[in-house]
Amino acid sequence: MFAGVMMIACVSTPAIAALPQGAKAPDFKLSAALGGKPFNFSLGDTRRKGPVVLYFFPAAFTKGCTIEAHMFAEATDDFKALGATVVGVTAGAVDRVAEFSKSECRDKFAVAADPGAKVAAQYETVMKLPNQTLSERTSFVIAPDGKILLSYTDMNPQEHIAKAMAAVRAWKAKHS
Repeated sequence: MFAGVMMIACVSTPAIAALPQGAKAPDFKLSAALGGKPFNFSLGDTRRKGPVVLYFFPAAFTKGCTIEAHMFAEATDDFKALGATVVGVTAGAVDRVAEFSKSECRDKFAVAADPGAKVAAQYETVMKLPNQTLSERTSFVIAPDGKILLSYTDMNPQEHIAKAMAAVRAWKAKHS
């Protein structure tokens, strides 16, 4: 019963609209993990190598976030084939994202910890609940020049991967 109540609260609590397509993506550096191994993630450094699929999610090891991580893990090789890097960001602790990157992200992509949702706030994708601030489930595709190619917010994880893949493919078609 509590999970259903929480989901209703998440869906009915509107966030500020996320940064829109066409906006400049704020660069950031966060502590992250890939395959359980910690490292320092830099959006600026990563996007210079190709598009970045940056997705914010509310909390590691919750049902929707685990489903989304599994789906992104399954699609990571396809994103890599198009030259894109996937990274998840959540308002959590580094040790928690290290475990999540290993088990739920299946060692396929990095997850960064955003304590206090400070980076999420820069992307205008913050969800405030009575006792905590989380990142809303929002996916961005960011071009190497820093321009946002996709901005998509939906608490249901199902469409995030398809929309991100379409944006990366469209970018790739223009830059091949």
